[in-house]
Amino acid sequence: MSRTVCPFSRLLVDARPSRVPTAGTIRTNFYREEFLKHQECLHQQRDAYSECTITEMETALRRVMARVDELCAQGHADVDLVVSRLLQTFDGVTKLSAWSDPSRIH
Repeated sequence: MSRTVCPFSRLLVDARPSRVPTAGTIRTNFYREEFLKHQECLHQQRDAYSECTITEMETALRRVMARVDELCAQGHADVDLVVSRLLQTFDGVTKLSAWSDPSRIH
């Protein structure tokens, strides 16, 4: 018995990536935006820091942003804690949270 292959059967499978963002993608995008805010804040305050500090911060920001996808994709329970601590560390230099905290506006 010969088996007939329907030429349209392959069209039923959609191999394109889903356009609906996953929770991991949303989280990754959120963290990336937060790190970019710190990077922009650092650039705005460039004259207040030594070139060494700027270089170290930019290197650290690039390294973290390069790994943020990987950290979120791993799905470990403590990824939020790790990224939160990293953001707090960067905030220690940029003071970004002070800019956006309405209780600190005079």
